[in-house]
Amino acid sequence: MNDTEQIEVKNTKNGYLTIRDQQLPYEVSEELKVLRTNIQFCSEETKVFLVTSCISGEGKSTTALDLAISLTELNKRVALIDADLRKSVMEAKVENGFQHVGLAHYLSGQVSLPDAINRTNYPNLYVVMAGSVVPPNPSELLSSKNMTALVDFLRGTCDYIIIDAPPIGMVVDAAILAKQADAAIIIVESGEIKYKFAQSAKEKIEATGCPILGVVLNKVDYKKGKYYGKYYGKYYGNYYKHEDGTKTKRSAAASQRKKKR
Repeated sequence: MNDTEQIEVKNTKNGYLTIRDQQLPYEVSEELKVLRTNIQFCSEETKVFLVTSCISGEGKSTTALDLAISLTELNKRVALIDADLRKSVMEAKVENGFQHVGLAHYLSGQVSLPDAINRTNYPNLYVVMAGSVVPPNPSELLSSKNMTALVDFLRGTCDYIIIDAPPIGMVVDAAILAKQADAAIIIVESGEIKYKFAQSAKEKIEATGCPILGVVLNKVDYKKGKYYGKYYGKYYGNYYKHEDGTKTKRSAAASQRKKKR
């Protein structure tokens, strides 16, 4: 890819979307780097990553955004697609207002592809918001040729594409999107998701043929967890926020690699 090449973007208010400061503590940034490193060690052809969860509220959108930002720190061009057309929470993470044009409008043919892509206050990060309307047929739109065209376009212009998908344990949308992805990452909320439910989510992704990169254990209560110890609980215990922006004392993402320690 030519580093000077620019993605054509029309849908920009004041030039870009302003993503709220994530204010990641050092220790949490290190955890994201573990996940980022796992992605770096994938093959060169592995560029599109699906981020999903079992149910809503597990922190998948926060993780997807933080991962996308972390990848830009490697001087990589990254696109984040908010593909949760039924219940998007990404708007809460943007300072400069509700975007009326987004993925739903593009997929339904109401706007062209450049109209749906936004520059951001992170120079190498591009975001496709879900849009201001909840379509009556999200599954059909996500399986349309326009969705394939969007992913193909971003493959040719970006180093990585992160798809924030709906929870795979609730609707079929994530399974549809998995067919566009090269690998999947499952977000699991610690202490809330039963083993059989997580196993079912894993099997649904595997049925699409999309390989699973790993699992992110999120919202870990380190005061109760014994295998992480007091050290990590001290630093992570007050970090993560709910998808709606409210704070929680249940903490940050822990990668599968950390779990094995």
